[in-house]
Amino acid sequence: MSAPAPSSGAPAMRRWATTVLALVIVAVFLFPLYWMLNASLQPAQALLSIPPKWIPTDPTLDGYRAAFDTQGRHLLISLFVAFGVVVLTLLLATPLGWALARFRLRYAATLMFVLLIVQMLPGIVKANSLFTLYSHLGLLNNTIGLMFAQSTLAVPFAAVLLRSQLRDIPAEIIEAAALDGAGTWRTFLRIVVPLSRNGLITVGLFAFLFSWADFLFAISLTSRDAVTPVTVGIYRFIGANATDWNALMASAVLASVPAAILLIVAQRYIAVGITGGSVKD
Repeated sequence: MSAPAPSSGAPAMRRWATTVLALVIVAVFLFPLYWMLNASLQPAQALLSIPPKWIPTDPTLDGYRAAFDTQGRHLLISLFVAFGVVVLTLLLATPLGWALARFRLRYAATLMFVLLIVQMLPGIVKANSLFTLYSHLGLLNNTIGLMFAQSTLAVPFAAVLLRSQLRDIPAEIIEAAALDGAGTWRTFLRIVVPLSRNGLITVGLFAFLFSWADFLFAISLTSRDAVTPVTVGIYRFIGANATDWNALMASAVLASVPAAILLIVAQRYIAVGITGGSVKD
């Protein structure tokens, strides 16, 4: 007498339960974004109604007009500073990561330790130190100074990540380039940089996000409205317009758009860029 076939009901139920749980978790994480967009499209007085309106029945763009008027300049400043941080990070971290990956530097272990320690320092400690230094160098209320300050977050992280990435480049390719007469810098620019595209995109994206989300350096090193990034601009806007919630939410939506676009465009490179170098033969 043959044994009865195992029922497929239990695995199917587990799959459904897992799917439902995953959807609930995603909904919880996405709800603040939904509410931010919903509130940005409603009149300010509608947000005080009880019960709240879950869908804007009478949408308005007044909040976005106010946001562009008050935060448009701050958005441009943040974009300028963030792209400057990306360029500065790639220029400094790429050759540093390559040197740590390929050359037998005498103090390589010490340098790696320093890079890790720099990332562990509290931001307020670095901000206070840079404020004192910048006050003597004349870099306060200066976008270039803000780029350098935010690069102290991005460069160590990028160098450590790129080091593990660049170690995966086969030594045979580098040796073949040397046999063809390519010097160190030519090999680096013509061979190493193109082969490390995924890693460069990943660290560039993180450098942008570090800069875009920075608040501590921005509020510590800038006081003039003409050089204020959007994070500090929204903070000061909240203090001056505590009841204008649709404009506040519209400002938050506008501040989220550049980062969201970059994440969507670069998402296919991120997983490869982060996991590259993590598996060794």
